[in-house]
Amino acid sequence: MRICFVSRRYWPAVSGMSAYAENLLRHLVRAGHDVTLVSQFRGDAAGRAVYGGGPPPPDRVPAGVTVYALEAHGEQAVGRGEPADFEADVAAMTATVLRLHARRPFDVLHAQYAYPNGLAVLRAARAAGLPAVVSVQGGDGHWVGTCCDTHRQLVRAVFAAAPALLIGSESFAAEVCDRHGVDPARFTVVPGATDTDRFAPSRPFGELSDPPVLLYHGRVDARKGVLDLLDAVAKVRADGTPVRLLISGIGPDVEATTSRVAELGLTDDVEQLGAVPYETAHQVYARGDIFVSPTYAEGFSNTILEAMASGLPVVSTDVVGVRDCVRPEDNGLLVPAGDAAALATAVRRLLADADLRTRLAARARRDVVRDWSWPVVAGRVTAIYDGLGTTVPEIADPPPDRACRFRAAPHLL
Repeated sequence: MRICFVSRRYWPAVSGMSAYAENLLRHLVRAGHDVTLVSQFRGDAAGRAVYGGGPPPPDRVPAGVTVYALEAHGEQAVGRGEPADFEADVAAMTATVLRLHARRPFDVLHAQYAYPNGLAVLRAARAAGLPAVVSVQGGDGHWVGTCCDTHRQLVRAVFAAAPALLIGSESFAAEVCDRHGVDPARFTVVPGATDTDRFAPSRPFGELSDPPVLLYHGRVDARKGVLDLLDAVAKVRADGTPVRLLISGIGPDVEATTSRVAELGLTDDVEQLGAVPYETAHQVYARGDIFVSPTYAEGFSNTILEAMASGLPVVSTDVVGVRDCVRPEDNGLLVPAGDAAALATAVRRLLADADLRTRLAARARRDVVRDWSWPVVAGRVTAIYDGLGTTVPEIADPPPDRACRFRAAPHLL
């Protein structure tokens, strides 16, 4: 089967979306499929600062995948003081897919994100008479369509028109359905997954370093709770408990994080690694003792799965996309989002209780291997490809709302 996978900002930022795409494509190739990746990237200075930006480094492309990189010129209009032109980027993605299809036909198109990628893929699928799949992930489902009437109409049109809609968890699907009036039967839940060979325990479950190390790995973004985590660490340190925090990743709130570290007097207790390639991310997990993800919402958290596979006890938040994989007191601990005091209490509890750390970490590793490893999940995706229809209705562009907040700060989309 010839598959065209259209991703958004795949390179080279640390993000669950990037890791998901990379692993899915790798397993599709292993299963004998011919895979082409089309992806946007930010080539401007602002985009590089937030996401790493730039075209695909050769060592990040899964072996056997043919790659076409598209600079997001429309989105980069913000660098000239203009609103982001998502319509131009949708047109560029659509034209690229159709050009590649004319050169060597595809059998199926798969978009990662409903907008703008899903819209581009559905337009290409309609023009070429191809089946198409749209995966709804992370901020796409949580934020897009709540920003302005233009995007609300387009996102709902994609949900209505896609031959198949994939989403990472039951709770995330329920949120999207409630927000956009979508029939729950439209979604097929295909959970996140991780590479349980790459991410594996490097030492006995529950073991602590001296001093203990808390790990945050992912996008450095206030919506991921990184600022709440700093407040929690300050509370733990105020008790005289020795602890260090390792922050791995880049994102829109790196500067805010650095400032908060200084304000809280944590300069000697916090280490910021910056961007870490996926190929070496397992080494970062090996440095941590407890993984903390104080996120406000997820589609399905790949970093939590990586931490669980790596044998780390997990503290996260009781929010959409997390509660589907973390069961309180069984394979992790959950606290309310935005509650630094509760986060500090959970961290103290794990630091003080070796039996609890060991039990949570062992059960989490077992769950990931059984339910959320890549061979299992990739097989579910290809089964969906086999059952697709090819009818895609036309989706017209409504008038663009130039006041949409994402046109001024597109990295939030």
